[in-house]
Amino acid sequence: MQHEVYVQMNEICKTFGSVRANYNINFSVNKGEIHALLGENGAGKSTLMNMLSGIYKPDSGSIYIHGKEVKFNSPKDAIKQKIGMIHQHYKLVEVQSAKANIILGQSGSLFINEKKIRTEIETISGHYGIPIDPDKKIYNMSIGEKQSVEILKVLYQGADILIMDEPTAVLTPQETEKLFKIIKNMAKEGCAIIIITHKLHEVMEVSDRVTVLHKGTTVATVETKNSSPKELTDLMVGKSVNLSIKRPEVKRGKAALQVNQLTAYDSDKVKVLNNVSFNLYEGEILGVAGVVGSGQKELCEAIAGLYSVDSGEITYNQENIVGLSPRDIIKRGITMSFVPEDRLGMGLVASMDMVDNYLLKEHHNQKGVFLKRKPIMEKCEEMIQSLEIKTPGINHPIKQLSGGNIQKVLIGREIETNPHVLITAYAVRGLDIGASHTIYDLINEQKSKGVAVLFIGEDLDVLLELCDRIMVICDGKITGINNATEVTKEQLGLMMAGETLAIQATREEAVI
Repeated sequence: MQHEVYVQMNEICKTFGSVRANYNINFSVNKGEIHALLGENGAGKSTLMNMLSGIYKPDSGSIYIHGKEVKFNSPKDAIKQKIGMIHQHYKLVEVQSAKANIILGQSGSLFINEKKIRTEIETISGHYGIPIDPDKKIYNMSIGEKQSVEILKVLYQGADILIMDEPTAVLTPQETEKLFKIIKNMAKEGCAIIIITHKLHEVMEVSDRVTVLHKGTTVATVETKNSSPKELTDLMVGKSVNLSIKRPEVKRGKAALQVNQLTAYDSDKVKVLNNVSFNLYEGEILGVAGVVGSGQKELCEAIAGLYSVDSGEITYNQENIVGLSPRDIIKRGITMSFVPEDRLGMGLVASMDMVDNYLLKEHHNQKGVFLKRKPIMEKCEEMIQSLEIKTPGINHPIKQLSGGNIQKVLIGREIETNPHVLITAYAVRGLDIGASHTIYDLINEQKSKGVAVLFIGEDLDVLLELCDRIMVICDGKITGINNATEVTKEQLGLMMAGETLAIQATREEAVI
């Protein structure tokens, strides 16, 4: 059967200095097709899509859109060719309505015909099955609704080729289901859709074909129905990979950390933590699920002494540590490690090398005026070997490493201090499957040593496989704490949306 080709990229090459990001890549997408783009971190996916959306220019090769060769000098040129990109981080004006955001940046008359615009938006919305209230303000919308506005925005611009970067990263399972329905409707109506994602189960569910990139080149393009997650992973990594996530059986110890009635506000006096209570036990991984902005970040930072708490207690060894700074916590002999969401903002200093970043954590333990660098250098060399960190050396600036290697450096440094409590926020966000499994193994190793691990994650499948219990937060409140083996993804999704469920956890297990 002959397909109408909407996108054809031939022999695309792109280099940045000495780094070869794309080399002779061939990629095509047909009308009415959902095409997934897979690859490890640094495989060249984003670079390729940035060329298709007009952000970068290829060094060589050709791009054909709707059968005609094109040259893009800016994203505007790509929009004129009916290409729309929906970024992972939404670019919406929060105080404006959906309608105002959809027409933002459109060329035309100085006078706006409100009735005509509303009709056009409602027509597109109905045509593709995207329910939206044009007058609703963005700040009143759920994450799923905001994404619908982004989709409507590019469809309103006339796009029939859509690029979606990690579209389900911050959605509940129910919102993901709705998004897939919308994507399938768009494909049915003749749109060509490209999805960049790391979630293989979603690739299998929604895509028609998959193109796999490895080290900047095209490895294969396969029909999804004729492939499997195992085959796709092996193609991505370049070798056979075990996809299973281990959950070692470890006897649970005593409560290492007790959080009781914790309440905190942000700078606008909005309650971000609302009477949060739970225990974190030695030898367990307690997962935390919730849509972005539900209070996970504030909870982590409050425990680590980085966020001001209004009321409540955080008890470690029968001592309330609320109000203590990170330095004070260390001085009390509390061995707590924190891997923050912002790797290069809060976690590591981007311009420093591994040794100096390690010293930032270690210098408290060194006696005397002069810091001893040699033992730290030896530890860093050992870390490179044991964690397979790809770096030119221990004196190479952290900012020049890939996301996966930066995360390995950060987690490696934190676990090297032999913590009693380990807090990780989105430890594998944006990492490929190989780097992610290395991180899971490191976390499981800590659990086996009796460390109490608080694991904030966004992939519910991973939480269900890796964690012992899962705590769900919605709008700063706990809506459930359940054993991971006795709760479903759908039930977690309901709790993430605000429904309170207590499937198996007892009150004694959940609170003090």
